[in-house]
Amino acid sequence: MILHENYSLKKLNTFGINASAQYFAEFTNIGEVQEILSQQALFGMPKLILGGGSNLLFTKNFEGVILKNNLKGIELIKEDADFYFVKAAAGEVWHEFVMHCIVAGYAGLENLSLIPGCVGASPMQNIGAYGVEIKDSFYELEALLIADKTIHTFSNAACRFGYRESVFKHELKNQYIITSVTFKLRKQPVFNTSYGAIEKELEEMGVKELSIQAISQAVCNIRRSKLPNPAEIGNAGSFFKNPEILKVQYEHLKNKFPAIVGYDLENVNVKLAAGWLIEQCGWKGKTFGDAGVHKLQALVLINYGNAEGSEIMELSQNIMDSVKEKFEVELEREVNII
Repeated sequence: MILHENYSLKKLNTFGINASAQYFAEFTNIGEVQEILSQQALFGMPKLILGGGSNLLFTKNFEGVILKNNLKGIELIKEDADFYFVKAAAGEVWHEFVMHCIVAGYAGLENLSLIPGCVGASPMQNIGAYGVEIKDSFYELEALLIADKTIHTFSNAACRFGYRESVFKHELKNQYIITSVTFKLRKQPVFNTSYGAIEKELEEMGVKELSIQAISQAVCNIRRSKLPNPAEIGNAGSFFKNPEILKVQYEHLKNKFPAIVGYDLENVNVKLAAGWLIEQCGWKGKTFGDAGVHKLQALVLINYGNAEGSEIMELSQNIMDSVKEKFEVELEREVNII
């Protein structure tokens, strides 16, 4: 285990921002991270745990310690009549883990195919796509408490999942290192194709009999057609959350903007399509130096080369201000700002 100083993070964040860490180390087992955290010289320093670097924006160099989670391993730990309980180490690549489950016939994660990042970040963010969220198949996770280096277990309820939210983004932010996540996956699939684009894609694929493999492939096809590959062009996927507003506010907006896109929720709210709002404000495809908005999906902000994190941040604020002015709706960033 090596502790690096002034370490470049350019290749470790999908935005490709040229920031650096004051100190940087990688760990492949729990003993290594416990050893790093025991170093007296690092006591009291800010700490950031890095997985795939796919959901953050560095706006400056990080003055503290960045620890890269490289824990690996996937294990079927138990099963019952209806479910498989599958444990994955936090450093596993998310899409590779989903593919592992699909090949093995473990159902429940197929709608979450091709989401960038690592397993450990999935419950922090309660990642979701195409009608499915992590909380729907999450069983429990293990996490190391940075303060005393002990391991704790969190149930589904203890994680307090919300829309792209969990307890680890709020009360317990920066206090724990997630080391593994266990999922409760179905033996008999419950197919979720309610998201319109999936049904259309399955039709175009000529799928006659639904399977988790077919749904996964449909999701991959849709994502590849709409979203830029972070390996080819700097981005962090969807930069903004889809905002929720009261139905009465939605009806008011519907009168002014009949084409507005909204989805009824189980409560009294309506979820708006943030991408539609941004597009109506004229941002889609716009560039400002090396910072810009993707030409096919207005939710995605782009680093076309050497944009600084502060430039991406400024662009996001300008977008939020214009949406607020036109629609009286507050957008919220999904990406973590460092």
